[in-house]
Amino acid sequence: MMDLLLKLLNDAAFSAVPAVGFAMVFNVPRRFLPYCALAGALGHSLRTLLLHFGMPIEWCTFAAAALVGVLTIGFAKKHLAPPLMYAVAAIIPMIPGTYAYNTVIALVQLSAQSEVSPELTAEVISNGLKTIFILGALSVGLAMPSLLYFRTRPVI
Repeated sequence: MMDLLLKLLNDAAFSAVPAVGFAMVFNVPRRFLPYCALAGALGHSLRTLLLHFGMPIEWCTFAAAALVGVLTIGFAKKHLAPPLMYAVAAIIPMIPGTYAYNTVIALVQLSAQSEVSPELTAEVISNGLKTIFILGALSVGLAMPSLLYFRTRPVI
């Protein structure tokens, strides 16, 4: 239990850093940087926690992005600022760079060979689909709370 807590705290700390860094790149005002860090840390920590319990990374990413969406709507309402100002920087630490990198590397290796390798083809398809589904989970999970919160008509 203590190992999990330390893992989550470590994950939160190391995901808050790129969230703040990208918020600075996007010219977020200095007073809002802690909120970007908090949203990034909580979102990535939730994803790590759900991964620890055996959920697929796509669903973990969706839940984490939805949490970031809810948090940033609350921050935006409190500070009268646009929610995307917080959300974009907080979502960036969850982008699936490793899967995209492995997809591209396998594609390059596949194109360099004279014949098609089933192992490399399977790796390209597996990593490529995982990349696409994680990016889809990020975008839908981030948009869903805004679509429900700012809705003018009832859901049902």
